[in-house]
Order: sequence, then C-alpha cells, then structure tokens
Amino acid sequence: MRSAQIQRKTNETSIEIKLEIDGTGVRRISSGIGFFDHMLDLFAKHGLFDIEFNAAGDLNVDEHHTIEDAGIVLGEAFAKAVGDKKGICRYSTQFVPMDETLAFVSVDFSGRAYLKYDVDCPEPIVGGISSQVFEEFFRAFVTSANATMHIIVPYGANTHHMIEAVFKAAGRALRFALEKDPRNGGIPSTKGVL
Repeated sequence: MRSAQIQRKTNETSIEIKLEIDGTGVRRISSGIGFFDHMLDLFAKHGLFDIEFNAAGDLNVDEHHTIEDAGIVLGEAFAKAVGDKKGICRYSTQFVPMDETLAFVSVDFSGRAYLKYDVDCPEPIVGGISSQVFEEFFRAFVTSANATMHIIVPYGANTHHMIEAVFKAAGRALRFALEKDPRNGGIPSTKGVL
C-alpha cells in the first residue's frame, strides 16, 4: 500500500493525516468545520482513498487557516505516498455532474505545481463558510503535492452543488492519475523524471 502519515503544528493549526492511496474509501474526518468535513468525505469516498484526518484550528478567527493548512498537509501526504511515481498513469480528467451543475477536474501529477480555478459561485457563503476558501485549499494542495490541477465549473446555480461536484471530481481525477499503469513500470515522462 502506498501510504503516508503527516503531522503539522503551527500557532494557528494542528493537523494530522494518515493516507492510503490504494484504499477503498474508508475515512474518519474531523476538522471542526462541518461543510469542509463533508467535502473531504466525498473526496475520499470517490477517490477510494483511506483517510484519517484530524484538525484543530483557530476557528475563533475564521475557517481560512484550518482549510488552507489542510490543503498543505493533504498535498504533502499524497506526494509522500506516491513516492517516485514509477508506473503511475500521471494524467486524468474527470467530469462530474451534480444536478444542474457540471464540474471537471484535470490533473497532471507532474512535479510542477499549478492551479487553474475557474469556479464562479453565486453565493459567497456555503455551509456557513466562505466559498472563496476552497480555491486556497486547492492552491495549497497542488503546491505541496507538486501537481498541476485545472478545476472548472462551466455552469451551475447552487453553490453547494458546485463545490461538491469539484471535490468529487478532484477525488476521481487523483484516483485515476495515481493508479498504476500495468503497461508502464517506469516514470511516465520522456525526461525520465517527474
């Protein structure tokens, strides 16, 4: 099993994660932010990742530090668990509908951090938190994971549906990008390194 355990403690947050990439979607998630827990739960279930995630943050300030630092820790866990990247598929693009919403996420586990986030939520608040914070979560994730990710919601009317579709698509895209390609045991790059 490709797995990692990461702990991060700052003056703003204390986060611990255990991750198994080749899991079955078993998850135990607690951040103190109900909507965010729901999104991570969807991410793990649809990505088939086993995740134990515990975070304590300065929620008396707001949710930003906890959610951004969660992205950092989750990205570090994926980078560590995938290791040298030998045999991975590397790329995946997933489209996920959620009622009136369509989201797609395209990922390249390339060793280069880049985020394109084109999600225009109609409501600034979802689940009691700022809908803007999810861009910061994914930016922190790709930076720590050294991955490229394009997240686009071309249409949608319900902010909850839009963010939910994004997390489901992200989980599925990472799942298929990190699966082992039985025809390629080497590094999936002409450079020979990722």
